[in-house]
Amino acid sequence: MGHDRRMSFSPLDSALTGPLFVSPAMRAVFGDEARLAAMLAFETALARAQAEAGIADVALPDALSAITPADFDMTSLGVETALAGVPVIPFVRQLREMLPPPLASDLHKGATTQDVLDTALVIQIRDALKVLAPDLKALVEALHLRAQEHAHSLCAGRTYGQHAAPVSFGFKLAIWLAGICDALDALDAARPQALRLSLAGPVGTLAGMGGPDQAFAIRARMAESLGLTDTPLPWHARRGGLARLADALRQLLSALAHMAGDLAHLASTEVGEIAEPHQPGRGGSSAMPHKRNPVSCTVILAASQHARGLAGAFDEAPIGAHERPAGTWHGEWHVLPTLLGLASGALREARVLAERMEIDVTRMRANLDATRGLLFADAASTLLARDMGTAEARAAVTRAADRVRAERIDLIDALSAETGRDRATLAPAFSPEPAIAAAAAHIPLLEAPVARARAQIDRLG
Repeated sequence: MGHDRRMSFSPLDSALTGPLFVSPAMRAVFGDEARLAAMLAFETALARAQAEAGIADVALPDALSAITPADFDMTSLGVETALAGVPVIPFVRQLREMLPPPLASDLHKGATTQDVLDTALVIQIRDALKVLAPDLKALVEALHLRAQEHAHSLCAGRTYGQHAAPVSFGFKLAIWLAGICDALDALDAARPQALRLSLAGPVGTLAGMGGPDQAFAIRARMAESLGLTDTPLPWHARRGGLARLADALRQLLSALAHMAGDLAHLASTEVGEIAEPHQPGRGGSSAMPHKRNPVSCTVILAASQHARGLAGAFDEAPIGAHERPAGTWHGEWHVLPTLLGLASGALREARVLAERMEIDVTRMRANLDATRGLLFADAASTLLARDMGTAEARAAVTRAADRVRAERIDLIDALSAETGRDRATLAPAFSPEPAIAAAAAHIPLLEAPVARARAQIDRLG
């Protein structure tokens, strides 16, 4: 009782599953009221610029500023949108009805539907990026701090899912953070290309605004008023700016998924090197009361999986038909709000992991022994190559590794049997210190990308 029982076609919109995937702040950014507010901002800025140019009544901007989203009949807007094909037509009709007749005739002068909706979307995107900024900042700082804290915490490096050679957990954290910084580079580059005013008129020429010089001046003034970039050529059929933003969000979610996928494996029963922070009721099972499932990792991985398909929708964007295409533009409406919604939930969970995951360095060290010294095979081969030659040393280590698997003995003993060298001679190859030093040496290299990421995040907010 008391809930909205309308059908939800997306888990993001659902009152039941939406809170799992999207933050409340992001849901507000892309709510219907926020969309109407952004459309009103477009019309008000247009009216103000045109009034200053002398082609609209000077009273129109203030009259529009007094109108709020609550003044619209949302049900009627929806019904009429289904008939018109776009929400701008009923929006402008209702808006004109709220204005005195002398002002109503100057509303929406020279603009077109796509100008309104594209600019409104851009305003919402700008607000959405601001929503992401706090979690991004906290995530970067937490990963940076913990990479420093665990620069010398020994753990297994894994390739193809198998133990490969020793690294430090700080090194793993550094690689996850570097991937996020790479994605922030892409997001920072895409942001100004996406946050552009669209004001081009029906076919992109602004022919209805009293001549080119005046039209360009109106557009520039309007862009300044809204805090958006003024682009000299129309982008009705040039969707690269939004496509680059979609791809940058996909990259960000992929970087988060790299971290989440690794952590989900490290949290598995057999590995047990990390655990998600626990609170009562989180990650439980309807059947197995002992379970603590990795909820944060699950949300991030699901978001990344969905994002890959969504970003691909922009592959069709360049295939526009003439000045304004049919179909591909409407198809875009599903993409960026969903990507930004997914990013909000994924970043929330990534922040939780970075700040509060439980790290078991004792278990990490113990797991190194699971393969009985095979993690040091490369170091042993390098040691033996000094007097055996590379090929012979490698062959000897390969034979010894086969004995480790077959006979369940330690690699150092198998090598001693294979080569006749005693344990004291072979022992330096089995010291973890060179591996720890090599891994730890990478942590200071984070300083430059982290400093860059801080500035990029500040620009989002």
